[in-house]
Amino acid sequence: MKRRQGKHSFNHERWLISYADFITLLFAFFVVLYATSKADQRKQAEAAASINSAFRALGLFQSASPAKGSLTAATALATSQEVPVTPMNVVMGDEILGSPEVQQDFERIKRDLEGRLSNQIARHVVALRIGREGLVISLREAGFYDSGSAVPRPVSVTTLGQIADALRATPYDVRIEGHTDNVPIHTGQFDSNWELSTTRATHLARIFIVGHQFAPARLSASGYAEYHPATTNATEEGRAQNRRVDIIVLPRITVPQAPVIPVPLTKPAAIAAVIPASTATAKATTKPLP
Repeated sequence: MKRRQGKHSFNHERWLISYADFITLLFAFFVVLYATSKADQRKQAEAAASINSAFRALGLFQSASPAKGSLTAATALATSQEVPVTPMNVVMGDEILGSPEVQQDFERIKRDLEGRLSNQIARHVVALRIGREGLVISLREAGFYDSGSAVPRPVSVTTLGQIADALRATPYDVRIEGHTDNVPIHTGQFDSNWELSTTRATHLARIFIVGHQFAPARLSASGYAEYHPATTNATEEGRAQNRRVDIIVLPRITVPQAPVIPVPLTKPAAIAAVIPASTATAKATTKPLP
């Protein structure tokens, strides 16, 4: 008698089990990748914002123009002393793309200064522009300084006071930058253009603080010598434009932690303490060495 061979039954749906396991593992894999990429983006944004904020405070990004469409200084991390910066407060190309309120505020400040400084602007000793770093108030040497001197001329007291008063009423930080042309300098007071440009910037910051009650926490000063020219140094006109002090209103707000301590001098006396009535002494100290 022949043994009856049993019929084997096959489940043709078994592949679904393996496929479901594979899909589950693949889903988990992409979830991990997604979470990792988000964490990396946050860390990269935080690191980039911290480095960018530090470099911009030092003015190291001034001459390097980012490509159109690229974002720089996107979301600087707010410190305990700063108001949080929104993702809208970024820079693109040569235009400030801060919040509409910041944009409008800078335009308003610019119009205010144009009204106050109309005569100086007409004489081309003051120039105003809104650029990628903020509102730039450029003071030409010809209207404010004697050659080789870091002390502003007494006739510039009114103009500097108008600028300080206009900016003191705003909530923004201010950076003061000293610039020169490429003609070397060597005097009894300054060995190079580095010393001259830096001293001009720090002296003007002192005028703002002492003479006009400007909050020191809102100010920074730096000197760049001839290395950040506004135009060519090949012509006399170009060199005259490069000899300047730039007052830059930055799109960043600092909340002072303590009130400013009043200076125990009247305003005229305070200004006289930092801008002498005569610059004859300054000229004498800047006489070129033989």
